[in-house]
Amino acid sequence: MHPSQQRSWQERQSSETADWRQWSERLGCAPLVCQLLSQRGISTLAEAQAFLTASLSQLPDPMTLRGMDSAIDRLVQAIDTGEPIAVHGDYDVDGISGTALLTQCLRWFGVKVSYHIPLRMRDGYGLSEMALRRTLEQGIRLVLTVDCGISAHAEAQLAADLGMDLIITDHHQPPKTLPVALSCINPELPDCPYPDKRLSGVGVAFMVMIALRARLREKGNLPDPEPDLRYVLDLVALGTVADLVPLQGVNRALVASGLRLMAQQPRVGLAALIKVAEVRAVTAGVVGYQLAPRLNAAGRLEDATLGVDLLLDEACQTAVPIAEQLNQFNQQRRQIEQQVLDQAIERIERDLADDALTIVLADERWHAGVIGIVASRLVERYHRPTVLIALESGQGKGSARSIKGFHLYQAFEACTESLLAFGGHEFAAGLSIDATQVTRFAEQFEGYAQRHLDSDMLCSVREYDAELILEEIDEELYDELQSLAPFGMGNPEPVFVVRQVHVQRPSCVAKKHLRFSLQQDGYSVPCIAFGMAQRQDEVVGNPIDVLFQIGMNTWRGQRTLQLVVKDIVPSQGKGL
Repeated sequence: MHPSQQRSWQERQSSETADWRQWSERLGCAPLVCQLLSQRGISTLAEAQAFLTASLSQLPDPMTLRGMDSAIDRLVQAIDTGEPIAVHGDYDVDGISGTALLTQCLRWFGVKVSYHIPLRMRDGYGLSEMALRRTLEQGIRLVLTVDCGISAHAEAQLAADLGMDLIITDHHQPPKTLPVALSCINPELPDCPYPDKRLSGVGVAFMVMIALRARLREKGNLPDPEPDLRYVLDLVALGTVADLVPLQGVNRALVASGLRLMAQQPRVGLAALIKVAEVRAVTAGVVGYQLAPRLNAAGRLEDATLGVDLLLDEACQTAVPIAEQLNQFNQQRRQIEQQVLDQAIERIERDLADDALTIVLADERWHAGVIGIVASRLVERYHRPTVLIALESGQGKGSARSIKGFHLYQAFEACTESLLAFGGHEFAAGLSIDATQVTRFAEQFEGYAQRHLDSDMLCSVREYDAELILEEIDEELYDELQSLAPFGMGNPEPVFVVRQVHVQRPSCVAKKHLRFSLQQDGYSVPCIAFGMAQRQDEVVGNPIDVLFQIGMNTWRGQRTLQLVVKDIVPSQGKGL
C-alpha cells in the first residue's frame, strides 16, 4: 500500500436553513463571520447569538442527566455521614483532569477522597477487579467513576457482589445493556433528556458537582465560604479539548471560560506545565498540542497518577519537578512513537495491497502507550481506518482511528466474535484481543469496510471556508475571526483559499519548514509552511493556489500577520 495521493479541496457547505446574509447587521459582525457560523452548523440567528456570546449562564440543568437524582442522593448521604469516597478515572487527559476535578470538589465539600488511575500496561482501560478490591480493603464502599465504566459489566457486578455502591459517570458509547450500578450518568444514553449529548468525561463530572453543590446548598450543608466551581473550569477545558469532543454548545461555553482561567495561571501545576512547555499564550491549540501530550505521556509510559498529582499540587517546589518529569516522558514518547511509526509504514508498504480498505497490524515490538498516536498518523498518510495492536504474552491491546463516514464502534460491534472487549467513539476506539484472533478480526474488519465504504470516502478531502484575495487579509480580519474561538473539533479554525498567487523569497527553516511571501496584484503577505521544505520546487516560478489559515506572530509586543500554509497546488483558474 502506498500513501494516499487522492486529495481534493472542497468548500465547506453552509447550513441549508441558515439566512446568514441577513445576520451581519443584527450580530454586529462581518458577513464572512456569519458565513463561517453557517458552515459550522448554525442555522438560526438565535443559535448564532448563543455561539458568539457563549457563557456559563447558558448551561442546561444538570439534573436532566439521567441517573443524576439517585447519584446525588447517595453522595449527599456520604457527606452527611462522613463516609469516604473513591474516584476511579482513566489514564488519558480527560480521565486525569476529571479525576482531579472530582477529587478537588469533593474535598471542598468536606469529603475524604482517594483516587485511582489504572496503569495502562498492567490494568488496561477503566475499572478493574484489583482496584475495586483494593478500594474495599481501604474501607471504602462508594466508588465514583469518571470517563469510564459504561461498558464495565463484570467489574460493576463484582462491586455489587462486594457490597459496594458504584456511580458511573462516562460519555463513551453505551452498550445495549448497562452495567449493574447505583447510577449510570452518561448523556449518550438513549433515554437521557439532557439536551447536549457531546460532553467530555470531565464535562459530565463537572455537571455532577454542580448538581451536588445545588443540593448541599438546599440542605444548608455547604462549607463557608461556599466553594466556587468556576475555579475548576481550567480542568474542564483541559480534558474537553484533549478528548476532541465538539467545541459547540455546552462544551464551547465551558472551554471558553476554562481557557480564560487557565491563561491567568491560578493552578500551580498547570503553571509549571505551561512553563516547561515554553507556552507564550494559552489557546485551545496549545492545550491540545503542547499541554495535553505532556500529561498523556505519564499514562502512556509510566503512571498517569502523576498527572493528577500535578493538577492537584499547590506548591511550586513539588509541582515543577513533576512537570519536568512529564516533559521528559513526552520526549521519550516521541522517540518511541517514531520507531513504531517507521516499523508500521515499512509493513504497510511491503505487505498491504493498494486496494485494501483498512489497516490492521499487530506487533510484539510495539508499546501500547503510543499506538493510538501512531494510528492517527497512519490515517493521515493512507486515509484508511486503522487498528494497531500491541502484543504481549499472547494478548493484544489495540487502538483505532478512523476516517469520516466510518464508525469504529459500530465496526467493532460487527467483529465482536473476535474481540475480548472494546469501547470508544466513531473516530477513536480501543480493543482487547487474543493474539490468535488477530487475523480473523482483520478479515472481519475489512469485510465490514467493504460493505460500508465507497470510493468517495477514500479520497482525503481538505475543507475550506471561502476564497479570498490577498488584499482582504489584514489584522482587522484576523481579529474578527477570533470571535469564533476557541477552535477545535466541531469548530475548526477557518481555512481559506487564495488563487493565482506568486511566491517570493522562498527559504528553508530548520531543514523541514518553508518560509516565503505570497504576491498578488501588488499585495504581499508572509507565509510559513510547516513540514513542506521538500516542496520548495513546487512553489517557484508558476502561479499557485494556496490553502491556508490566518495566523499572528507576537514578539516583544509587535504583531505580525502571516499565513499558515496547509497545502499548495498549481493554479488551474483565475480565482476571484
